[in-house]
Amino acid sequence: MTSTDGLKPSTQITTEYLMTYVAPLDPPMAIDDGMMIVNVRPGGWVKGPNINGKFVSPGADWLRIMPSGVFRLDVRGLIETDDGAYIYISYNGIIKNSEESAARLNNGDLLTDQDIPYFIAAPTFQTASEKYAWLNDIQTVNKMTEIQFGPEGYVKYDVFLLR
Repeated sequence: MTSTDGLKPSTQITTEYLMTYVAPLDPPMAIDDGMMIVNVRPGGWVKGPNINGKFVSPGADWLRIMPSGVFRLDVRGLIETDDGAYIYISYNGIIKNSEESAARLNNGDLLTDQDIPYFIAAPTFQTASEKYAWLNDIQTVNKMTEIQFGPEGYVKYDVFLLR
């Protein structure tokens, strides 16, 4: 066994900007103290150097609330590109709210990545489209940039390809 003193990684991860998207959200439905379901309304937008589109039904987040207060995302959605391709997106992730950010979110305030201590997810994609088949072969990471609950609720993410 070798010592971990002075241990350095043997590889690096780099990111490349892939897209930004806005998913319109229905108000959360509380199932119990440990789960909310947040449906994604059709619309919004997906924009990036190699992809443009919108969200279509079905889509939702089966948001689990852990005893520690951390939220665990379980999101599935459907993107229709401007040229008619369908792309399934699914991801898991973690939201770590402060007491203040949780209260503001539940009040319907608009929050940014500066307001919530941690909000990261890891999407994968699936499509039969030849044009977008490259999405089937990559891992990405989302960083929330804006979120709001309520009648006009939405979430906005920047998405990065991991290499």
